[in-house]
Amino acid sequence: MKTKILVIDNEEALCEILRFNLRKEGYDVDIALSAENALAMDLTPYDLFIVDIMMDRLSGFDFAARVKNMPAIEAKPIIFCSALVGEDDKVMGLNIGADDYVTKPFNIPEVKARVRAVLRRASLSQRLKQEQPVNTAIFEEDITYGTLRIDRNKKTCSLDNEPIQLTRTEYDLLLFFLTHRGRIYSREEIIDKVWGGDVVISNRTIDTNITRLRKKLGEYGNCIVTRQGFGYGFKETN
Repeated sequence: MKTKILVIDNEEALCEILRFNLRKEGYDVDIALSAENALAMDLTPYDLFIVDIMMDRLSGFDFAARVKNMPAIEAKPIIFCSALVGEDDKVMGLNIGADDYVTKPFNIPEVKARVRAVLRRASLSQRLKQEQPVNTAIFEEDITYGTLRIDRNKKTCSLDNEPIQLTRTEYDLLLFFLTHRGRIYSREEIIDKVWGGDVVISNRTIDTNITRLRKKLGEYGNCIVTRQGFGYGFKETN
């Protein structure tokens, strides 16, 4: 069965460009010219949503927020594709729960690479859920450092027993750092471990996500250190 993608954008020509190129990759692609039209459809068959942000009545942010409150499709990945290039817009999109963000005018090979990477991560996540034994007491142990705790079963993080709201990328970054302490990793290594090897991620994206993560970790934010010219690592303090 082909992977189904829904492209949502009020620019019909852009939708057709994406549909044409993604169909060449073997995907089954439909289009919706507004968030309202998309929400009126049966969204359960789709494996991925590619969504513009600036649309007429409901924005792409509105669409994503509603999807994340629909149990049947809340786990379906979303890629924002927008002319909004500000860092705050990207942060808002990721905080809502989007899996990636592509800026217009976009590069078709880059879009294809991001689609492959997002779908691969979603497929791996789904496969792990299906392989999880039913009615067993087997759980992944929490990861702790001082009063910082990651619950790997619930995919949550807390500091001093208070929950920290992390995006999926921030969660994955923190989990990587806490399980790979004491060594500096290059940006390329971090991309491979956190985002997946064939995804196109800029250095700026990595730096921005790490800056946001540091701010949320309070005193432990200083444990994520930068080695100029080399990369990042998690340094344990006495």
